[in-house]
Amino acid sequence: MLGLEVTGIFTLIWFIVLLWAIIKVFQSGAGALAKAIWVAALLFLPILGLIAWLIFGPRG
Repeated sequence: MLGLEVTGIFTLIWFIVLLWAIIKVFQSGAGALAKAIWVAALLFLPILGLIAWLIFGPRG
């Protein structure tokens, strides 16, 4: 019955990465609309949004 524990650990790691990405979006120099769009993408499309943010997201 190790499956539930492993799933919980991966969920926690995913939540931490998602939270880190959202914090980085707010710390970026992007405009308010761009920040809102990135946060919405991260929240509503978690996997695709995170991949897109890592590739195309605001730098700095």
